[in-house]
Amino acid sequence: MTDEPLEPWVREVLRCPVTGAPLVAGTAADGSPVLVSADPVRPLAYPVRDGVPVLLAEEARPVDGSAQQ
Repeated sequence: MTDEPLEPWVREVLRCPVTGAPLVAGTAADGSPVLVSADPVRPLAYPVRDGVPVLLAEEARPVDGSAQQ
C-alpha cells in the first residue's frame, strides 16, 4: 500500500462534496495525506487512502491546525 500523490489535473476537477470548494493537498497530524477544502468559512479535510481520495461527507474532518496545506 502506497499513498502516491494525485495528478494535478485530478485535484483541479475535484471539489469538496460539502461546500463545493476546490481541494488542495495537505498532510494530517499523523503524516498521512489528505485533501483540504479551500473554503475559508468551513475548511474540511478528507483522507487519501491508497492514493484514492475518500470524498464522503461522513469522512470529512474539520481543519483545526491538524491538517497542513
